[in-house]
Amino acid sequence: MEIIPAIDLLGGQCVRLHQGDYDQVTRFSDDPVAQALEWQRQGASRLHLVDLDGARSGEPTNDRVVKAITRALSIPVQLGGGVRSLERAEELLAFGLDRVILGTVAVEQPELVRQLANRHPGRIIVGIDAKQGRVATRGWIDESPLEATALAASFEGSGVAAIISTDIATDGTLAGPNLDSLRVMAQASSIPVIASGGIGSLADLLSLLSLVPLGVAGVIVGRALYDHQVDLAEALQAIGPARWQDPPSLGNGSIT
Repeated sequence: MEIIPAIDLLGGQCVRLHQGDYDQVTRFSDDPVAQALEWQRQGASRLHLVDLDGARSGEPTNDRVVKAITRALSIPVQLGGGVRSLERAEELLAFGLDRVILGTVAVEQPELVRQLANRHPGRIIVGIDAKQGRVATRGWIDESPLEATALAASFEGSGVAAIISTDIATDGTLAGPNLDSLRVMAQASSIPVIASGGIGSLADLLSLLSLVPLGVAGVIVGRALYDHQVDLAEALQAIGPARWQDPPSLGNGSIT
């Protein structure tokens, strides 16, 4: 199972939101590049970026920082937040990003996701953010009647590399992952699932290992790292090495 440190960008700074609330912001660093390099130094095999400004407004205001991070790191970097057109997705991939995450457009323009997944195999991820099982979009501001599992199932066979499943109720709380929600999401399709939200301890990370055979291939960790509740190097040693099999969408349990 891959452990992926997260850097959330707001106004060029490294921050975390509490349950997706832009009025509850904690700032951790004004140098995201230095923070990215630190996660790489500690052994991260991949970095997760979120453009919170882009997620809320759809406008790319953190591109300078994103470019600087991708240039500085030797590990793959993925980004989500405000990617709502084919042109924008391909612009980000041209920056040197390994993967682009599509959230809102996965609900509003699912054919665009399929088109991009076909054009860029292994480089398109669908981000599904859910409140009580239903999808939230546009930086978690809008709520959809669409069930998260139904959205995941709709991309079966599309070539999407992975699904990032975020439980908004636990995100930024350190209260532990929603294992029941992740189990249902992993069973909804054969697309590998990356867990996001609620990790607050090494025990929380270890609890996800039982879901690996179902298709939970990785986990994104944010606030727990910044609050020193989880030590990245220790967690990587405890979980063991991870690698994506090729192609990742052929079946469940794609991390070994």
